[in-house]
Amino acid sequence: MKNQIAINNNSVLFEVNKRLEDVTKNSNVKTYQIRSISSSVFKLIDNRSNANILLLCEKLLEKRKWEYGVIAYDWAFRIKTQYSKDTFFVFERWLKTYVTRWGDCDDFCTHAFGELLSQYNTLFPKVVQWTEHPDFWVRRAAAVILIYPIKKMRFDELEPFTIVDRLMNDEHDLVLKGYGWMLKIYSTIKPDEVYHYVKNNKMIMPRVSFRYAIEKYDDFTRKCLMQKN
Repeated sequence: MKNQIAINNNSVLFEVNKRLEDVTKNSNVKTYQIRSISSSVFKLIDNRSNANILLLCEKLLEKRKWEYGVIAYDWAFRIKTQYSKDTFFVFERWLKTYVTRWGDCDDFCTHAFGELLSQYNTLFPKVVQWTEHPDFWVRRAAAVILIYPIKKMRFDELEPFTIVDRLMNDEHDLVLKGYGWMLKIYSTIKPDEVYHYVKNNKMIMPRVSFRYAIEKYDDFTRKCLMQKN
């Protein structure tokens, strides 16, 4: 049985390599093309257990190339019904080891990793720890990972403002944009809470975060928030 799984896994990885080589000959590769490959090759996997899919994802991530990462994060999301709390530690290691760009961070955190947190809100304290990480994409992830649970209305034990408080004046622009984006999404669910938070913190909140945060409000509300007093 193990030999059959190994043979199938090797065949699957070979197919990924072959199809990516074909599509990446064109310098204008689009994300939808990679996702199409991801979807079709996933169907060729015989063993779709949590352990085996995560193993395959790791093999793809070890390539440290954007297109392989897109497929890895997509496959990880496809097994969301098999997540457990222990999956968090696998995902966290991926975040700190293989993610190096904001695009990878957002793809991973607004799908697979965000889904995991939406299932297990009690893991939030571990996310809070990311706000002190030296790598900017990990700090950005602390905010961006909340977007999915917020959208899915599965965030009862999450504290978005705690993350913002810790990232308020982060040194990296993409971190500031990240929590501003999260506040923008949160404002569509909890408009009053976000309004009062932004109003109370607008004198210390960087402009780029502030602009993102108020984007979804109507013109009148935005004008009120932008007033100096």
